[in-house]
Amino acid sequence: TPDLMPSDVVGTNVLDPRSGEFRLHRGPVFTEFLLADEVNRTPPKTQAALLEAMEERHVTLDGERHPLSPELFVVATQNPIELEGTYPLPEAQLDRFMFKIHMEHLPEEHELEVVRTTTRVMDLDFDPVVTGPDLVAFQSLVRGVPVAEPVLRYALGLVRATRPAPDGGLDFVRRWVSYGASVRAAQYLVLGAKARALTLGRYHVTFEDIRALAQPVLRHRVLTNFHAESEGVTPDQIVGKLLESVPQPRSEM
Repeated sequence: TPDLMPSDVVGTNVLDPRSGEFRLHRGPVFTEFLLADEVNRTPPKTQAALLEAMEERHVTLDGERHPLSPELFVVATQNPIELEGTYPLPEAQLDRFMFKIHMEHLPEEHELEVVRTTTRVMDLDFDPVVTGPDLVAFQSLVRGVPVAEPVLRYALGLVRATRPAPDGGLDFVRRWVSYGASVRAAQYLVLGAKARALTLGRYHVTFEDIRALAQPVLRHRVLTNFHAESEGVTPDQIVGKLLESVPQPRSEM
């Protein structure tokens, strides 16, 4: 909500009337899975309260550092329709999210199943599939997947091509892009490609893994200018042209 404060997210120190000492009242960021529903309804200062938590896995209150769960996973939704009472996420905040995924309406059969299952009496019984330590182990496994240098250079080449340069670069980037992606985009491209390779049963990353993740990794990091807006050009279209324009090395070996 628009009146949500940073302390409502990360927590605050409150005075215990019995002991006369301050104790930490933890906010919702002290968890394993955090869903920020319609995050663009909160002011930028509150949105930015997640920055330290997402990047450093800890929060600092009154000069004291409080570690967060190593399994912390942040998912946020944005309301794309209403404008009144909403605040665009700061660029630094957007850059902390690995992916931006467009959620379309479900296929008819899936939507029918949602209606069927949510309008009847449900007796839910959840069986855990993995544990928190399992997830941490999976993250370590992903980082151990090897990547050939040509694939690394291709990922970095895509990211660098998003940055407009007055003395070089791609013409359509200089025309439509105000700011391009940071090096964090290349890091997430490679990490995401490693995870994709494992889910497809491979222990090596290919160029196709990088290309498959270019849209969700780059679409919120390519900031368009007024030329793009006036011509109806979207970040997805720009990333699509980048995939057509940036050559990939001949060999992955």
